Amino acid sequence: MRKAEIKRNTKETSIELSLNLDGAGAADIDSGIGFYDHMLGHIAHHGKFDLRVQASGDLHIDAHHTIEDIAICLGRAIDEALASRSGIQRMGAAYVPMDEALARAVIDLSGRPYAVIEAGFQSPLLGQMPSDLVAHAFESIAAQAKMNLHCQVLYGRNDHHKAEALFKAFGRALAQAVAVDPARIGVPSTKGTLTE
Repeated sequence: MRKAEIKRNTKETSIELSLNLDGAGAADIDSGIGFYDHMLGHIAHHGKFDLRVQASGDLHIDAHHTIEDIAICLGRAIDEALASRSGIQRMGAAYVPMDEALARAVIDLSGRPYAVIEAGFQSPLLGQMPSDLVAHAFESIAAQAKMNLHCQVLYGRNDHHKAEALFKAFGRALAQAVAVDPARIGVPSTKGTLTE
């Protein structure tokens, strides 16, 4: 079982996060930010990951630190659970529609962090979550998970639908990328490593 437990305590947040890449999609998430909990739940459900997040943060200031630090912990958990990344598919891609919106996520667990996020939200807030933090959350996950991540909302009108399609697509693309390839011996890279 490919699992990780991450704890992060700062003056801004206190976070405990556990991830099982070979789970069943169970989610137990409490960040204090309902919309973010909802989106992280989509990653777990559509990726078939077991994800538990218990977080408290300085929400009396704003949601930034809590959202960012959970994303950092999730990225670290993905990296830790993958270990050497031996035997994985490495790459994954998914398109997900949500009514009038369509999103795409493409992932390469290359060991080289990079993120391109294009969402185009119209509203400043998604529930209690600032819409500009959607991109920042994905960027933080990508940096800590050492993944090349491209996420795009191709079109849509409703910001909730756009965000939901994006998080679902990310979960499904990540599920493909972390999947074990039974025919693969070692890491899927001609340089012999995906961790440096």
